[in-house]
Amino acid sequence: MRKREPEPLASMPFDAERPEEVQAFLKRAWNELRTLRCVRVWPDRFRVYDVNGDCFEVTGVGYSDPQIHLLLDAVYAAYDRDAIGDPIDAPYKEFLTGRRYPWAQDRVM
Repeated sequence: MRKREPEPLASMPFDAERPEEVQAFLKRAWNELRTLRCVRVWPDRFRVYDVNGDCFEVTGVGYSDPQIHLLLDAVYAAYDRDAIGDPIDAPYKEFLTGRRYPWAQDRVM
């Protein structure tokens, strides 16, 4: 038996003219969730999940949109920037969150 998708605690439509509003929504949502576990990106929506399975959703944006990297970067998702828009046979793409940069990555030796 297949597990049902949980209903999102909150949802926001994506406005390509004002992506900073969606980034602010994700920041507020992050404070209401437990530790983030993953994101799932469908062709038409984006969901952030925590370790308890609770989620927040952004509608109107999908993995083929050019601005999806802004949302993925906002939650520190680990993904391949060059392959994010590639079509797949599955209903969604899933990425783990919590990506961090190595210490002193930006230092020039």
